[in-house]
Amino acid sequence: MLEPDPKIVRELLTRYASLRIASAERERSATAGELADVSYTLCVMMATTGVHDAVAKADALLLAKGRAVRQARPVGADGESGLSLAV
Repeated sequence: MLEPDPKIVRELLTRYASLRIASAERERSATAGELADVSYTLCVMMATTGVHDAVAKADALLLAKGRAVRQARPVGADGESGLSLAV
């Protein structure tokens, strides 16, 4: 099974949350339409039929990816990753 890009999933979750807040503050048809589109996209991307399941799966995906990234980075005794910040 293909796995969605975590960056896109994070952007969709952020947009979903922003639209939910905007919708709660003031109901507008444009906001409701955007929320429906983002909800549908999340459901398709996460292979679910409900937005609550899609959000839960998206959260789990991002959590798992975050753990994998942290485990892949070598960390020294001082807590530093050993990577230079110089450009």
